[in-house]
Amino acid sequence: MARQERAIRTRKAILEAAGAVFDEHGYASTTIAMVLERAEVTKGALYFHFPSKESLAQAVLDEQLPFGTVPPHPCKLQEIIDITFVFGQRLVGNSLLQGSVRLTVDQCAPPGVDHTGPYRQWAELLVALMQQAREQGELLPTVVLRDTVELLVGAFAGVQQMSRALSGREDLGHRISVLWSHILPSIAVPGLLLGLDSKPDRGTRILADIELSGY
Repeated sequence: MARQERAIRTRKAILEAAGAVFDEHGYASTTIAMVLERAEVTKGALYFHFPSKESLAQAVLDEQLPFGTVPPHPCKLQEIIDITFVFGQRLVGNSLLQGSVRLTVDQCAPPGVDHTGPYRQWAELLVALMQQAREQGELLPTVVLRDTVELLVGAFAGVQQMSRALSGREDLGHRISVLWSHILPSIAVPGLLLGLDSKPDRGTRILADIELSGY
């Protein structure tokens, strides 16, 4: 049991170190030696978990979706809003998530690294939530679910990249709020708009509630 726990800790340390290095240098310029130095583990320990740089990058990419986890909300549009704010807030300070996002947009990743996965996974998750929103009467009848979700995913990717470039992500909450202020009137039924919370500090407040509740 102790050995298994140690292996889990080692794997986590490697992934966090890899995320930081990939975020700082991109896929092409990142080396295994750089990850080893950052993680402070042996080459044998790293290769036990990840046999190649490609497999390490893929593992970092595969960790992305859970960072958007939020408590279920009766209003599914609000739940989707919450996912974007929580993801953005976690992105500000989590090196693993930062590396995963960098790899998602890094066109230098080789064919063996599927950087399209997060886009498809986010789309599937949000389409399912949008469908629930539709069934609950939250959406305008003109909304095309897949098109709306893919617009949201693409716009969010661009917004967070712009925030990283211009402010080191310090204004990300504000930018997400602006994004929703433009999207919501075109998809939500009018009676719902005033009750939806898309204020810039939404992510901070949800994470504080998550900590208190232990969700």
